[in-house]
Amino acid sequence: MKEKLLSGFRATLGAEIVRTVAKGVLTVSLARLFLTPDEYGILFLAISVFSASLLCSRLGIPRSTARYIAEYRETDPGQVPYLVRSSLLFLGIVMLIVAAAVTVFHQLLADLFGEPELAPLLLLGGVYISAWTLNSYVHTLFQGFNRITWSARVTIITNASTLLSVVALLLTGSGVIGALTGYIIGYALGAVYGLVLLYRLVAEFDRASEPEPGLRRRLIEYSLPLTVSDGANVVYKQVDTLLIGAFLTPAAVGYYVLAKQISDFVIAPASSLGFTVSPSYGEYKANGELEEAARMYETTFKHNVVFYVPAAAGLIVVADPLIRYVFGSEYLGAIPVIQVFALFIVFQSIDKITNDALDYLGRATHRAVSKGATGAFNFGLNLVLIPTIGVVGAAISTVVSYGIMVAVNIYLIHTELPISPRYLAKSVVMVSGIALSMALVVLLALPAATNIVSLLAVIGLGVTLWALFSVTSGLVDIHSVRS
Repeated sequence: MKEKLLSGFRATLGAEIVRTVAKGVLTVSLARLFLTPDEYGILFLAISVFSASLLCSRLGIPRSTARYIAEYRETDPGQVPYLVRSSLLFLGIVMLIVAAAVTVFHQLLADLFGEPELAPLLLLGGVYISAWTLNSYVHTLFQGFNRITWSARVTIITNASTLLSVVALLLTGSGVIGALTGYIIGYALGAVYGLVLLYRLVAEFDRASEPEPGLRRRLIEYSLPLTVSDGANVVYKQVDTLLIGAFLTPAAVGYYVLAKQISDFVIAPASSLGFTVSPSYGEYKANGELEEAARMYETTFKHNVVFYVPAAAGLIVVADPLIRYVFGSEYLGAIPVIQVFALFIVFQSIDKITNDALDYLGRATHRAVSKGATGAFNFGLNLVLIPTIGVVGAAISTVVSYGIMVAVNIYLIHTELPISPRYLAKSVVMVSGIALSMALVVLLALPAATNIVSLLAVIGLGVTLWALFSVTSGLVDIHSVRS
């Protein structure tokens, strides 16, 4: 089990590094070299519209299918081809309906936001939604097959081709339309590659003479709470952007999206770890090994906060020079948003190692309730805070709502596994002390950071202190890290 997890984690982390580097280069290139803040905001406002539409184009089908594949590939492999075929049929129907609707009503959507520049971007929405939906489908199914390295391949191909396509099209002078087309090409190439692999994988299973009675019904039924969870994700990740676009300016959208993208860069290791270990919780539970599952969650939680609490503290301290030297003075409005989102990074990292685990432990419905309730709360808070305090209000709303949701989900894990809340709390307290010490030293050294090189040196000092404190306190075993 340990070797399987490590292999999957290495592959997923490698893919996340490629994704993070590709998105980082794209973010800096788009914001610094090719697009103005208004154009940057318009591009990602369009992508937010598409991302919100993806809720309806998937309906929780990929994750529901992955859950049943993980079960049936062990108990009744002959049902796996029926699962894949049925899910593809359901997915194709809803995907095409949503894609057609966005394409047909693209002008109406642009008018709702009062942004005429959105219309030509939204016209490409059908193609974007179809490519992204299929890409997400194959990536998630490989997790259900426990072929984590295959999911990693799809991620690498998608992000590498997206980077090359976007930059190549921008260099031709095609502007915002070219950037969006580059994203579509990247998702489409990853989807095609994944579908080819999926076809070969399913061909290895001998199909049963007929599908198990009620199999398709259970597949759809389990997708419903997952759809609620996905809907809450849309609220957390996209609706705030849409509301900023409706209440404020495209430049404000640009500030907010930039801050979110920076937080997304930092979250890559937690995404890799959570994606890798989640199927194992289902295996442990099926075998009655709850103690082992609890120890795995506690260890994962400890190493997660060891990294992310200090990272959040450091980001709060260096947000100003980071934006000033990397993205330029046009994006200084993003600084307070980034500082608020530092707390969001901590909550999101914990969610990454908890969220999918609840699905594989059979608690998708309860997780959906917590996520749906806090998502509705987030939406209402956004309606109050965005018009009153602007783009920072959206960040505050997300942090408060996400923190409540994470607390509830940890409680749900505790009801399933015999984890020790005292152990988790002790890890957080010890790491917080390290983070405060590191941040204080960085803050004192920050006046010496007068350019990007000296800023990197100050950040390096902070990282060195973090590593030293973490090892000497016993939170990190250097021998285990080296091995």
